[in-house]
Amino acid sequence: MTSIRHKKDAVLDATRDCVLAVGVRRTTLTDVARRAGVSRMTIYRRWPDVQTLVADLMTREWADVVARVAPPEDGSPVRPQAVAALVAGVAALRAHPLFHKILEVDPDVLLPYILERRGTSQDAMLRALEGTLRAGHRDGSVRKGHPARQARSVLLILQSFAMSGHIMTGDDPALSAAAFDEELRRILERYLTP
Repeated sequence: MTSIRHKKDAVLDATRDCVLAVGVRRTTLTDVARRAGVSRMTIYRRWPDVQTLVADLMTREWADVVARVAPPEDGSPVRPQAVAALVAGVAALRAHPLFHKILEVDPDVLLPYILERRGTSQDAMLRALEGTLRAGHRDGSVRKGHPARQARSVLLILQSFAMSGHIMTGDDPALSAAAFDEELRRILERYLTP
């Protein structure tokens, strides 16, 4: 099991390196196999094409971002911690080298997750958000509401700030990424406050 997991991680690491070097469109399974030190057949057994491989890579990378910014469970009110974690998560995703490269070179890779269907990462985020919102409902720090609808609304807000934020920033300090992070914090606070 450890060997299989190690091989999967090696392939995903190699995929990340390839995408960072040349983008998604120019990455081939042959290049990934060479970088990972495995045969192409090893890759084909699990991933039929580069798109599937990149989807798994994005799931791993975005899940790592979410895990690093999850609000602590220390018994204090949920809302302030959750808002801080969500704003930090958007900033971390926006700064993530893979996310940045995909937005810069191959933004169409992300379009299905905006226009057609939810991805694995989005579903995981929705589950985490629902759990957080339910905890906020229980402690009274989050306004009562349908947790799935609230979670989906929050995710829509987060996605717009993460994916389109870079086109809204400017040289003016009032239009900096940090200024927009503060706006995001205000939006989430007002939306979630009872």
